[in-house]
Amino acid sequence: MKINWGTGIVLAFIGFISFILFFVVRMSMDHKANHDLVTENYYRAELGYQNEIDAENNAHAKEVDLKLETTDKGLKLVFPKNLDLENIKGTVSLYRPSNKHVDFDLPVSLSQDYLLIPDKRLLDGRWDIKVYWEYKGEIYLFKKKITYHDNK
Repeated sequence: MKINWGTGIVLAFIGFISFILFFVVRMSMDHKANHDLVTENYYRAELGYQNEIDAENNAHAKEVDLKLETTDKGLKLVFPKNLDLENIKGTVSLYRPSNKHVDFDLPVSLSQDYLLIPDKRLLDGRWDIKVYWEYKGEIYLFKKKITYHDNK
């Protein structure tokens, strides 16, 4: 039996569509492919994004940026020395994109000009750090993405 070119084109289309549908069905049924949003409250977080931009710009404009140092005891968040430590309040959020079960928050309470995040709380790998802090009624934000490696 001889196949003409019209039949060949139709068979090629049917083969291509079947190939694409096979992969769509396979990926939608695969439980290993996690299709969840990165954060549970994605839309609520998106609404607060302008506040984040304002707080970050506030930190740059007033020159009160934090510094992040890696030590053998963990991560050290260094606050500017010219600030009164008793008036600084806030939270440090550490977010692990690859595993939400190791995310954690720490309150900012300072007796020295730095806050130490202990090494035992940090796994090697990528971390997103956000420090929301308030000083004399002004809100500031420090954000940084790091790859942490244990120095021991």
